Amino acid sequence: MVKELRIDLNPSSILKRHHVCVKFAVSFLLLGLAFHLFVSDSIRFSSSVIETPPLLETNDRTESPLSSSSSSAPVQAPSSGDLLANERQMFPSDAAECDLFTGDWVPDPSAPAYTNATCHDIEEHQNCMRNGRPDSGYLYWRWNPRDCELPRFDPVKFLDFMRNKSWAFIGDSISRNHVQSLLCILSQVEQAVEVYHDEEYRSKRWHFPSHNFTLSVVWTPFLLKADIFEDINGVSSSEIQLHLDKLDQTWTEQYNNFDYAVIAGGKWFLKTAIYHENNTVAGCHYCPGKNLTEIGLDYAYRKAQRLVLNFMMNSGNKAFVFLRTTTPDHFENGEWFSGGTCNRTAPCKEGEVDIRDVDAVMRDIELEEFEKAASVGAENGVMLKLLDTTRLSLLRPDGHPGPYRQFLPFAKDKNAKVQNDCLHWCLPGPIDSWNDLLMEMINR
Repeated sequence: MVKELRIDLNPSSILKRHHVCVKFAVSFLLLGLAFHLFVSDSIRFSSSVIETPPLLETNDRTESPLSSSSSSAPVQAPSSGDLLANERQMFPSDAAECDLFTGDWVPDPSAPAYTNATCHDIEEHQNCMRNGRPDSGYLYWRWNPRDCELPRFDPVKFLDFMRNKSWAFIGDSISRNHVQSLLCILSQVEQAVEVYHDEEYRSKRWHFPSHNFTLSVVWTPFLLKADIFEDINGVSSSEIQLHLDKLDQTWTEQYNNFDYAVIAGGKWFLKTAIYHENNTVAGCHYCPGKNLTEIGLDYAYRKAQRLVLNFMMNSGNKAFVFLRTTTPDHFENGEWFSGGTCNRTAPCKEGEVDIRDVDAVMRDIELEEFEKAASVGAENGVMLKLLDTTRLSLLRPDGHPGPYRQFLPFAKDKNAKVQNDCLHWCLPGPIDSWNDLLMEMINR
């Protein structure tokens, strides 16, 4: 019976029915696939639109502007100015919050902004090129903060911004070293005219007539009143008499003339000194045989920082003030007076060199007193910023004159014993980056 039933079924009918089912199934599958593709494309499109801003915000900050810009505009390579502008638009909040002083020294093939041939304001002790320093690798590095770009100092924009203004560097010979660096960079746009110098040529003032801009350096190594019995070569005939409760009028009497000021203390506090307070001898620092109470230099340095900053925050002059932190030296195998040298020819990386205890103490004091003064300054309309150059300078043992503080020191004897300078900086040299930092801090 079953056999008959199978015979009675029409084969063509079965094929037709099967064909209809197949067509229906295929149509259903095609419709489902089309719907799936439409929905998935819509999701991908909407996702790309929604996710674009977060991708920009979380982009790796260490990536070069060129690589990030090339992906968005591959047809035409942008200029360096466009790259910087684009990067600042992409990361406006990060630029303001970036720590300019945490970073690395990175190779930079571009030439220095000036040389000893194009700048005539370099003091002979820092004129390493002229004095015969044989290597030049120390010139080809730039400071690179880790979380943002640090633009190069632009002398044209700086002078335009400083039109009809006055700027002073107040401190010791490192401040003079710094002002000469700035002068050299600015001289590529306009040559300054020296209009004043003191008897020893330690304090000077220059004028940029085209911009009516005045630039000064005021030599006051303690920032406090001090009687110093030392010649130009650092030889003392008597102990320094330092008044811990009196500021040096050399700078305070002209302070209200300045719109901008970079102020710094430092290494002179390491010298032997007799301390005075309330017009009486209070003690001393490193004065064996004097039968005086030994007072730590940290006490004296804190007194000086507090007195200086209190004056500046409450003087009535609403200036833009930079407190520069202490500068480490790099003497090895001795000090400046005992045969110390600095023969390195490349920067260090973080962790390869330790800050000396005394430099760490002084920087800590500077940071603590800065924090206290900044709030007072804000209430009084004074802008106070920290120019924290200590750690980035610590990484540049290669940037000092060393034996080339003198002209051709080994011309007569290649084994001659000469005094090294491992504190000041060659010009051009690492100190030029301090000006990059200054201009960026002004722009913020």
